[in-house]
Amino acid sequence: MATRTAEPLAESTRRVGVREQSAQATKEKILRAATKVFAKYGYDGGSVEKISRAAKSYDRMIYYYFGSKEALFIAVIEEMYRKMNEAELALTLDVAKPEQALRVVIGFVLGYYRANPEFVTLLNTENLHKGRHIAKSSRARDYSSPAVGIIEQILAQGVLQKKFRAELTARDVYLLIAATGYFYMSNRHTLSVFLGERLDTAEQYTHWEQFVVDTVFRTVRTP
Repeated sequence: MATRTAEPLAESTRRVGVREQSAQATKEKILRAATKVFAKYGYDGGSVEKISRAAKSYDRMIYYYFGSKEALFIAVIEEMYRKMNEAELALTLDVAKPEQALRVVIGFVLGYYRANPEFVTLLNTENLHKGRHIAKSSRARDYSSPAVGIIEQILAQGVLQKKFRAELTARDVYLLIAATGYFYMSNRHTLSVFLGERLDTAEQYTHWEQFVVDTVFRTVRTP
């Protein structure tokens, strides 16, 4: 009898596994489509209909998996933060060499904004809404940037080596790096017009990154 029941059970398990994989693939496809649509049209203009068309899916599937347009928007932002956190945690750093490690962190933050313009656009959108959507996320605190903790270790080592000022906080240094990188990327189009020169070229990005490195090191180094 055991031999007869094993095959149907195994087949049932395989069917459940296939359904779960299909469901996960559908959710990921909807998330990718929603990211592009919200980045292009904003929260208000990014309708469920546009997202379902972009995902080659159906409106009902969005409601089935996410419950509402707002819940989907929150999931999109959570996913963007999750990916950035994963990339931060994958950094290879030698904290015993604090100056070198800090350069790596600066390059990563500015490079991530450049490589992920949709992330910048989505954050702009959510800030226009005063963060009211992400404030409803039960996982928002889970995505606090690991970079703050990394910078804290770097600064501590720099202080021990008498290279960095002791009164600095990791949060302030992180905000300095993030602000200079984020502002440049989020305003590069209007600033290009205002300043009369393109800021979105490889040469300009390299120049700005070096300027940020110099600025941060002037801030953190001992006099």
